[in-house]
Amino acid sequence: MKLSKEFKIGIVVVFAIAAFVWGLNFLKGTNLFSQKYFLYAVYPKIDGLIEANPILVNGYKIGQINSIQLIQKEGKYSVLVTFLLTEDINIPKKSIAKAVSSDLLGSKAVEIIYSDNPEFVVSGDTLIAETEESLKSSVDKRIAPLQAKAENLISSIDSVMTVVNSVLNAKTRENLDKSFESVRKAILTLEQTAYKLDDLVGSEKAKISSILTNLNSIANNLSNNNEKINKILTNFSNISDSLAKSQLKSAIANADKSMQELNVLLAGINSGQGTLGKLAKNDTLYMNLNKSSADLDKLLKDLRYNPERYIHFSVFGRKNREKPKD
Repeated sequence: MKLSKEFKIGIVVVFAIAAFVWGLNFLKGTNLFSQKYFLYAVYPKIDGLIEANPILVNGYKIGQINSIQLIQKEGKYSVLVTFLLTEDINIPKKSIAKAVSSDLLGSKAVEIIYSDNPEFVVSGDTLIAETEESLKSSVDKRIAPLQAKAENLISSIDSVMTVVNSVLNAKTRENLDKSFESVRKAILTLEQTAYKLDDLVGSEKAKISSILTNLNSIANNLSNNNEKINKILTNFSNISDSLAKSQLKSAIANADKSMQELNVLLAGINSGQGTLGKLAKNDTLYMNLNKSSADLDKLLKDLRYNPERYIHFSVFGRKNREKPKD
């Protein structure tokens, strides 16, 4: 059977149209030969969502936005978004279709956030719609407090500058100039003092070196005699412990008591009480002793000049004499 030229042209045109449709849908992200079902979500606003934006699950594309329609419900306008799912995937009911930013340039996508519902959606079901906070809104929320603080800071700076302008009058500026001049003179004086100190250090360098050498020698001696110093400190500590343990306090108390008794005794002697007081205050004993000494002196003189009165000595025997009268 011979095909006509027109029939061949028609077949080519049909195939060309089919290829064009398939290519157009492919460019849109739609596979005409894959299993498809539709889900819906109603958004209060879409914030840049457009048709052909991807539908993602954990970052994996499972479909795309098929259509976007403006609807009115209870006097308020909403946006009905139709999702075309091309992957055979089970999505739990009451899952969330969240409009998110897919990149920093503001491209949008819909992220499916699974719920814990054990049942799965079927074609024609509606998901819960949510929108991610846009970058502009997020930045505005972060910048708003900073803007308020900046405005308050500018107001404060303006108030401060007003106060400064009122305070820094001509007299105040003159006083400040004088203060700065005084500070400058003080700095010059310190600089001159530093120069003098430098000269002094240069001239007395040998003495300073000798002093440092002596200090180093002293430090070395202390280091070399560290053991002896420790022993001395230990001995002092032992002495201190011994004094603390001894009855030094009791001995001091007894000595104080003895001193008090001695003071009482001396006071009695000074007042003429007792034997010692009478000896110290009464001169009768002294006079008697003085008289006795004089009598003894006379007796000894008489014994020396007249011994026969007291001693009788005879070679041929003793001759009885009359007893002298008293």
